[in-house]
Amino acid sequence: MARGNQGQKLWADDKDRQLWVATLVQAWRRTGWRIHAWALMSNHYHLLVETPEPNLVSGMKWLQGTYTQRYNARHRKRGHLFQGRYRAVPVESDAKEYFQTVSTYIYLNPARAKLIRIGEEKLWEYPWSSYRTYVRQPKPEWLHTERVLGSLGLGPHQRRGYEAYLEARVLELGIKARRKELEASWRGVRRGWYVGGAAFREQLLDRAGAVLEVERPESHAGAVRASHDQSRAEEMLVAGLKVLKMRRTELATRPKGQLEKQVLAWWLYSNTAVKRRWLAERLGMGYETRVSQAASQVASTRDRAVLAMKNKLINCEI
Repeated sequence: MARGNQGQKLWADDKDRQLWVATLVQAWRRTGWRIHAWALMSNHYHLLVETPEPNLVSGMKWLQGTYTQRYNARHRKRGHLFQGRYRAVPVESDAKEYFQTVSTYIYLNPARAKLIRIGEEKLWEYPWSSYRTYVRQPKPEWLHTERVLGSLGLGPHQRRGYEAYLEARVLELGIKARRKELEASWRGVRRGWYVGGAAFREQLLDRAGAVLEVERPESHAGAVRASHDQSRAEEMLVAGLKVLKMRRTELATRPKGQLEKQVLAWWLYSNTAVKRRWLAERLGMGYETRVSQAASQVASTRDRAVLAMKNKLINCEI
């Protein structure tokens, strides 16, 4: 979770909220995260995410940095938007009870903050969380619902069962004694440094101890992440060149602004976390700014030739 700088709001209107969700989807494409739940409040947000690859730090840096740039550009502002670094709490996901605790806490936040009228409005009527997608709207490909539903013993299509469970928890918030019980169960999420059992805690302490024994672990971890990102980008580049019927040697000889290069830049920049400099060098595009400019132009174009190339890349096998 992350809060606005000095408690300020993170969104001025619904367009800002839509912008954050769109940026989150881009982060998902770039990192391969599994997004299980999210909720936007007035001055903070909650995100339940699983990272198959060790890229939480780089992914969160991109997510918050990119949203800040877009927010500032839209409102003609400058400076920080978020209050320092985000707060990350590891969750013992193998034990269903802990996954259920965290996801329930996230989804009940609007009710706890009185953003809905308990007893008069349903929780799914609050539009700025993924809960509505769980029970009322079609599920987008980037949202993983199976883990949260499974934590309650529900199958992927038992949407009504999940709705009944959460709406019942909402009503319990209106009962003083029951609200205290719920708040107590969320203490680890709100104030702790992990959510899990004793064995999970010891596992985290052992990992932390091992890291502290290694000199400058962050530089090593950064190198490992960069190596993984570049390896994935190389695989995609090989597949993309094949689809567009280009040879790698042609990247150095063809014009820097060639249409095929721009489309490749858009594809790699949108779906990996490699640096723009790396892409500019590999694609023979010169300055790294050409990469982000190409990605933006290709993303919004309606040119049929470009759309055809985009479609080929999206559907190619890697």
